[in-house]
Parts: sequence; C-alpha cells; structure tokens
Amino acid sequence: MKSRLEKLYTDTICKKLKKELNLDNIMEVPKVTKVILNMGVKDAVADSKSLNLIKDVFTQVSGQVAVRTYAKKSIAGFKLREGMPIGIMVTLRSRKMYDFLDKLINISIPRVKDFHGLKTKFDGNGNYNIGLKDWMVFPEVDYDSVDKSRGLNITIHTSAKNDVQALALLKSFNMPFTQN
Repeated sequence: MKSRLEKLYTDTICKKLKKELNLDNIMEVPKVTKVILNMGVKDAVADSKSLNLIKDVFTQVSGQVAVRTYAKKSIAGFKLREGMPIGIMVTLRSRKMYDFLDKLINISIPRVKDFHGLKTKFDGNGNYNIGLKDWMVFPEVDYDSVDKSRGLNITIHTSAKNDVQALALLKSFNMPFTQN
C-alpha cells in the first residue's frame, strides 16, 4: 500500500509536472530519490553513551534504525581519534521516505518557532538541504527523555536535472518556501 504523499505524486503531481516543465516523456519527470537525516554529536567525544539516546530518538523520528558515523581522521584540538563515533545518520527510501516527507511538511515544519518559510537555495544539482535548529519539532521526541535540544540536517535528493525542476517538484508537495 502506498503512502498518502506517494499516491498524490503518482496520481496528480507527475502529470502536472510533465505539463508544467514541458517534458516529452513521463520518465523525465523529477522525483524524490532519497532523504538523509544527519546529526553530528560533539558530546559523543567525551561521553559515547549520549549517542545511544540520540540513536533511539532518530530511530523513532525516521521509522528506520539509525547508524553511527565515525571520525575519518584524528584531530588533536578536538580530542578526536580516528574511528570514534561522532554522529548519527539515516537514509530513507521509498515508502518510509514519503511518510517522513509527509510528516516533515505537514506537521514538523509548521511547528518551528518564528517560521517564515524555507529558502529556495538548492545545491545546483537539484538537491535540497534543510537545517533544523531544534529536533523537538518532531512529535516523536519526548521532552522528558532527552537531555537537551539538538539540531539536525535533512537532505532531500531528487532526480531533477536542475534547480528549477527540483523547486517545482518540492512546491508541488506543498513545501513551505518563502515568496522571494
């Protein structure tokens, strides 16, 4: 069974984008290929147990088991050794990706304090990054179980050939961009 956003994409958005972007083939229509959630945890250098709590919360937010990321090289100024766990990440695809995007667009982003819209700056290849300063905007995060507020990065990878196509795709999902 398809998620709500995936069904919306296949039934209406795909046809609308084909017409809007003047594409010849339905296979040229841009789509979201994967969503990556990433968080660097500087507290993990001193206390590796803090990473376990963050991993559990990430697993609840994404609906998929999070994996640890490790330091690639040693940096003496940060007391960091090669191979030490320093972050958490999750890569979402297919149904879990669409479920997460639906939750992000319709529930989490509107809960951001003093929110005036997302900037329309893409990376040049049709991919979009969102940096959230507070992970408490997700309904799965329990205020009592977490020790402090943390930020995270969300990367949305698309199959768009350029930023114009990617912007049209994300706007069709009702992503709340600023009007500039």
